Amino acid sequence: MLQRLEIQNVAIIDKVEIELGDGLNVLTGETGAGKSIIIDSINAILGQRLYKDLIRTGRDKAIVEAVFQVDKKRVEDLLEDFGIDWEEDGTLVVSREFTTSGKNTCRINGRIATVSMLKQLGERLIDVHGQHDNQSLLRTESHIDLLDSFASSRLQSLKDEYLKHLETYRKIKSRLKELTGDKNERERKIDILKYQIDEIKKAKLKTGEEEELSKQRELLVNSEKITNTLSNAYELLGSGGKFGESALDMINKAASDFGGIEEFDAKYDELKKRIEAVAIELDDIVSEIRNLRDNMEYDPDLLMQIESRLDVLYRLKKKYGDSVEEILEYKDKIEKELDEILNNEEIVNKLNEELLEEDGKLYRLAKEMNNERVKASKLLEEKIGEELKDLEKKNTSFKVRIDFDDSTENGERKYNNNGLDRVEFMISTNAGEPLKPLAKIASGGEMSRVMLAIKTILAKVDKIPTMIFDEIDIGISGVAAQKVGEKLCYISKNHQVISVTHLAQIACMADNNYYIDKVTENGNTRTVVKKLDERGKRDEIARILGGASITDITLKHAEEMLDKAKEFKK
Repeated sequence: MLQRLEIQNVAIIDKVEIELGDGLNVLTGETGAGKSIIIDSINAILGQRLYKDLIRTGRDKAIVEAVFQVDKKRVEDLLEDFGIDWEEDGTLVVSREFTTSGKNTCRINGRIATVSMLKQLGERLIDVHGQHDNQSLLRTESHIDLLDSFASSRLQSLKDEYLKHLETYRKIKSRLKELTGDKNERERKIDILKYQIDEIKKAKLKTGEEEELSKQRELLVNSEKITNTLSNAYELLGSGGKFGESALDMINKAASDFGGIEEFDAKYDELKKRIEAVAIELDDIVSEIRNLRDNMEYDPDLLMQIESRLDVLYRLKKKYGDSVEEILEYKDKIEKELDEILNNEEIVNKLNEELLEEDGKLYRLAKEMNNERVKASKLLEEKIGEELKDLEKKNTSFKVRIDFDDSTENGERKYNNNGLDRVEFMISTNAGEPLKPLAKIASGGEMSRVMLAIKTILAKVDKIPTMIFDEIDIGISGVAAQKVGEKLCYISKNHQVISVTHLAQIACMADNNYYIDKVTENGNTRTVVKKLDERGKRDEIARILGGASITDITLKHAEEMLDKAKEFKK
């Protein structure tokens, strides 16, 4: 629901903050006070088109911000598509700033968004019903979902089963297309697969080969450094060379010196033996270093071969997988795919049999879904007809047109997620006139009341959280006005409803009343919004009833209306 609305510099509004509540919220006030501006501002954050002359005179920009409390399931997929984080407490903040230069800055939960994103999100949050708005009920594609929501639970069970078979049907069709696509496409696919298999086979890949080659390459590239290190170590430890005496020579000399004193103490003898052991170990090390040095050769041809082989592996990895193992797995997969294409007659025949079987199941389920929709449509027509009569629209007829399209195209039926039905709401607003699509009826208060009748019946199944009715009371009074108020009250049990009205019959039904006033201070005119308490609500209803002059009689009348409204709500 819409919790808070902040408007800055829109028309005669300087700055207004409105805290809205559950149930029925009614906005009243004198003509020109700014009620329609508030609705225009809400339309702004719903992504509707804006004109720069809406910006308050003397200001260079206007800002509208709305705070919603939303069920995660309702908008989660959209926010994920938009890359916008979801707040754990369900808060959704939508804002739009527009300037005299025509620049728009939109945000959803603080993240920059486009006007198109606001529009998509807005369609999930608010339904605006006014004299010049495109209501959700005017979108023909939504009619089938609304009818299905009104139908029995059996329809949903059939639909769930249908969708499972539809998924299988589509997978079979996709596989058949792969196997029996047009001849040129098939030949192109065969050529590609053969080329890829041949390229991988020619490479004669071996598991662990890349790691071994990389190791050899490192040795060759660093062979000079390795040779120098081995030579220096050999001279230091074994031969002496340019360094003079070697470590081995000095250790042997130390062992010899200890041989001259070993007879004086057993400790000296022990030390001599340990030194001799070091000499033996070092002599072995020196021999190994010499062998490594003597066998160390830099082979530029071998390095070139290794580089070339690694390049082959790199190119194959770039095309077919991140490792030799993955490339070999890919080869096995495309060999199987090629085999299926080359020898697919048996597979295609089997798939065609499965497709025919799924088609039969889908057609049966589509027919059963159609039967359930026809049943639901009769009940919906009857219920909405009663509501229209209740709203003094006795000559208005409402029908649900259901077209079951089982025609074929290229030998296949045109199954969609709803079966084979196309649903459209039809209406005739005057006796003797033919039924026309709901989207083509005249706009204005008449259409709004027709919408109100439909919304009253669909209130429990329509998932839009917030509904706005902008001056749907134009041209009505008396009993019809009373009925409109009752319908709005009924709808508000399942939705947040915001209504702009001039009628006391509607204002008295409100759970929250707001008075929109226009004040002039220091030569400047601005709109103010005041939430009314119980006394203020009574006085406002009395003002609507009696105009400028509020008498004891109008106050008593207002109190009576409020009492009757409370009784109705019970």
